[in-house]
Amino acid sequence: MEKEFLTLIQKEFPVAKRPFAELADKLGSSEDQLLELYRRLKDEKIIRQTSAIFDTKSLGYRSSLVAFKTNDIEKAASIVNLHPGVSHNYERENPYNLWFTIAVAPDSKLGLERSVEILAQEAEVEEYIILPTKRMFKISVQLDLKGDRAKKEKRRRVEKEPMDLEPIHYEIIKGLQKDIDAVREPFADLVDSLGIDYDRLAAEANRMKRAGLMRRFASILYHRKAGFTANAMVVWKIPEERAEEIGEQVAAYSAVSHCYLRPVYPNWPYPLFSMVHGKSKEEVESVVTEMAEEIGVDEYSYLYSTREFKKVRIKYFSEEFKEWEKRYNTI
Repeated sequence: MEKEFLTLIQKEFPVAKRPFAELADKLGSSEDQLLELYRRLKDEKIIRQTSAIFDTKSLGYRSSLVAFKTNDIEKAASIVNLHPGVSHNYERENPYNLWFTIAVAPDSKLGLERSVEILAQEAEVEEYIILPTKRMFKISVQLDLKGDRAKKEKRRRVEKEPMDLEPIHYEIIKGLQKDIDAVREPFADLVDSLGIDYDRLAAEANRMKRAGLMRRFASILYHRKAGFTANAMVVWKIPEERAEEIGEQVAAYSAVSHCYLRPVYPNWPYPLFSMVHGKSKEEVESVVTEMAEEIGVDEYSYLYSTREFKKVRIKYFSEEFKEWEKRYNTI
């Protein structure tokens, strides 16, 4: 039951009046049992958060992966963490030892590059590289609790439906990005504050998914507590002319949660990034070896995470972005 429940809510958690009752029907359980299970899994820090997962670019934000080379990683991490657009921040096994993702708001006065430059100056880092996404092959953080980590997934492209955001949509976005509690009607405050019914809330959430603004409403797990104690950012040196082909092949593995094509630099020759999860280093490296043989690439590197400094959902359309920028008196 626990694995079935976690598998289900990683894929989709219902935006409905009684979501736990809907999930109970699918699992042959009861609403009370699932509420208690959800509460326990949150208390045990197996479930990290249940909320909407929005597409940063589609909402008008600019974002990038950034790598710092620093001798004082604690200082650098603490400074980076203060930026409201930093969602992930890790120490990794590489001369570039601090890796984080950063997003800046659509109305940012500083912009992405200047924001990173300010962080680098404040943190007194030796070097840094900015690695924006050139091509996204996959983003799907769903831990396979029961299956074969080397199995392949069928992938399909979905056409997006155009959608113009109205004032109510910004309020829905702000409401759906909040973590839900273990209660029978977790969206009650949101529908009450907006003066809408549950059917309208569900319809607008579905519209945002069809438009590509929201990937899904779902749960994210604490990887290590869920049994996935190893994860590596595996970077590949691949020929430019084969980038599309190889990216699609790597993304097809269920052990891969993220797969992107990024720029190269004289000091960084790896354009393809893949995040590989496993229950041990041996499992991760077994899958990577299989991938390397399939794609015919033997130049790659493991960037294992050794410390997590930050992992949160970005609060889109929050005043925190403007407040951060105002500190630098350049606006």
